[in-house]
Amino acid sequence: MGADLVAVLPEALLFLGGMVTLVGGSFTPRARQRRMGIVAAAATVAGLVASLVAWEGDTRAVFSGTFTVDTSTGATRVIVTVSLLLILLIASGEVRDHPRESETYSLLLFGGAGALLLAGSTDLAVLVVAFLLSSIPLYGLVGIIARPESPEAALKTYLCGALFGILLMLGAVLLYGLAGRAGYSSLAAELTDAPSAAVAAGGVLVLMGLLFKAGGVPGHFWVPDATQGASVSAAAFLTTIPKIGAIVAITRLVAVLPGDLRWATVLGVLAVASMTIGNLAALAQDDVRRLLGWSTVSQVGYLLAAAAVTRISDQGQPALLFFLAGYALTNLAAFAVAAAAPDRRSLEDWAGFASTRPGLSAALVVALLGLVGTPPTAVFIGKLTTMGATWGAGLAWLAVAIALNSVVSLFYYLRWLRAALRPAAQLEEGSSTGGRGAPTAALVAAFATVAMGLTAGPVWLILA
Repeated sequence: MGADLVAVLPEALLFLGGMVTLVGGSFTPRARQRRMGIVAAAATVAGLVASLVAWEGDTRAVFSGTFTVDTSTGATRVIVTVSLLLILLIASGEVRDHPRESETYSLLLFGGAGALLLAGSTDLAVLVVAFLLSSIPLYGLVGIIARPESPEAALKTYLCGALFGILLMLGAVLLYGLAGRAGYSSLAAELTDAPSAAVAAGGVLVLMGLLFKAGGVPGHFWVPDATQGASVSAAAFLTTIPKIGAIVAITRLVAVLPGDLRWATVLGVLAVASMTIGNLAALAQDDVRRLLGWSTVSQVGYLLAAAAVTRISDQGQPALLFFLAGYALTNLAAFAVAAAAPDRRSLEDWAGFASTRPGLSAALVVALLGLVGTPPTAVFIGKLTTMGATWGAGLAWLAVAIALNSVVSLFYYLRWLRAALRPAAQLEEGSSTGGRGAPTAALVAAFATVAMGLTAGPVWLILA
């Protein structure tokens, strides 16, 4: 038991940090709530250090095989903790002195712990618990900082989460009934002789629940409303952290279901639907946060394309893990820039941004061109390796869909850039800057995505 507890130390540190922040915040004067932000950052740094220390360990199953520590778990831990640190930076300016400051920090940590548990789950029962642990903080984060759009966004997120949570549980129960076991190690053997239609139904139902967490089609309806209605730091969280855990969980699930090519095709079709619907919807958006919301729906499609070939291509898993890291950094850079200019909501509001804030404009250029997949950013390497893996695995149509959708996405990202580079009609005065945290997070994330793209070779060797 002791070794098992050590194996899940990063998850435990995040959860304990959330508890300390939540309880400590209740006994801390409102004017000193920022102390809880320091506690949250310390817990996240401790989780990152524990993740790096545990990285070199062999693949092993702990807690009777219900949780697996391997390369995917290690990479997910590092990506999630680094992303949490950036989100805490963004939140430091946005929620400072807010009545719910400490609660926001605790929800971010609980959500991060849930995403890590989701990614490492190799048991249907643990998967359900992880889904709930990562979902409940999400509902709170969307509505905790009241904005005019927050009630609708929180209600829609909750209702969608409840519906897709029920579907996930139904699928888990169906697979358990067919196999007589909940552990993934047993599912692979026991489901081979089960009726294929029932196995397919169970697998698809669990997949639907995980796609809600990932924000992919058909569980994507809540994403643009939540992104627009929540605070920017909450929007950055919900479009990054849950996706990472859910996508890795999807790869673990389909790896134990019978029918390699069939599940690759299912994920491929869902990938094309997500990237196409997300991109077409983003073309018509004027609110930059809603634009980023639809953008993340399309990005889930690219990630699902990589997930589709993890089972049938040796290049699939490293491509997916690299893509996840690159996406997290690039997406957070874009949201951090938005957080640094909270008064600029529509595309027209961004006129004059380049002349008044050139450093952040450079970060915005890197983030938006990075999301398109422009070299030398990390997303470019992620998309390139994903296209190579899908093409090599015999899914050429999926590689073509990625290329075509990347071209479509260029139009709405350029609309934002064109607005930011356009001179303002009059001199701007008194616009909010969102504190120091968001600009710092934007510059760090933008630099990291370029650095990761330039050092793709060594990073790939670690993930392979």
